[in-house]
Amino acid sequence: MGHHLLGMQRVKIRMEPNFSSEDCTSGKQLLMNSWQKEWTLLRDSGRIYLEKGPCGRSSMQFHLQNVREALPKGCLANKDPTECFFPAELIKSISTPTFILNSDYDSWQIRNALAPNGSYPGQAWSSCKADIRNCSSTQIDVLHGFRKKLVSELKVAEDKRDWGLFIDSCFTHCQSPFRISWISPDSPILGNKTIAEAVGDWYFGRREEVKYIDCKYPCNPTCSSRLPTA
Repeated sequence: MGHHLLGMQRVKIRMEPNFSSEDCTSGKQLLMNSWQKEWTLLRDSGRIYLEKGPCGRSSMQFHLQNVREALPKGCLANKDPTECFFPAELIKSISTPTFILNSDYDSWQIRNALAPNGSYPGQAWSSCKADIRNCSSTQIDVLHGFRKKLVSELKVAEDKRDWGLFIDSCFTHCQSPFRISWISPDSPILGNKTIAEAVGDWYFGRREEVKYIDCKYPCNPTCSSRLPTA
C-alpha cells in the first residue's frame, strides 16, 4: 500500500501502476486467478494496446513465454494469444472488483506504441509526442481515434457493477504515485472529484457508481501541463 493513499491507510487495496513497457508484463499476474477475494485492485495506466502507428503498422513486438495456460480460453479459441494478453480481453475474465485509472491520451503509449522513434518519416511526430499542445489538427485526429478505441473497449468495465473508472483526457502517465496527480490543486477533476476522492468513493461505497470518462482533448481545463508524462 503506497504512502500516497492519503486517508486510506487501513484500506486493503492492491495497486498496479505501470511505469514502463517492462511493467506491462506484470499484467499476466492478473490471469493467474490468485487474487484473494478480500483484495480490490487499482489499475493505473495499464490500458496498453497493440496499436498501429502513423504509418499504419504496429511498432511493438512481444514474446510471450509460458502464459498460454493462464490466458482466457474463450479468447484463445478465436484470437492470437498476443491479442488475448492485452487488457481489452483480460478484463472480460477478471472477477476481482477493479478500479481503472487511465488517461485516454496516455503519454507513454503515444510516445512508445503509437508513434515510437523510427515509425514515422523525419521528425513528423517528435514535437507532438513531446507535448500534446504541439500536435497538428491531423495528429489530434489520430489521437482522438486512439481515445475512441480505448473508450469503446472499456464498455465491458462500465457494465461491471462493482468496478470503477477514472479516464481523464490529460496528456499524462501513471497518476496514482504522484501527489500532484492524485490529490493537489493541479489534480485532474472529473465529476467534481480528484482521483483520490473518486477512488475513495468507490472503495468505501460512498456512491452507488463511480465511473467517470472524460470528453475529448482539450475539453478538460483541469489538465495541467505540470502532470507527469514519463
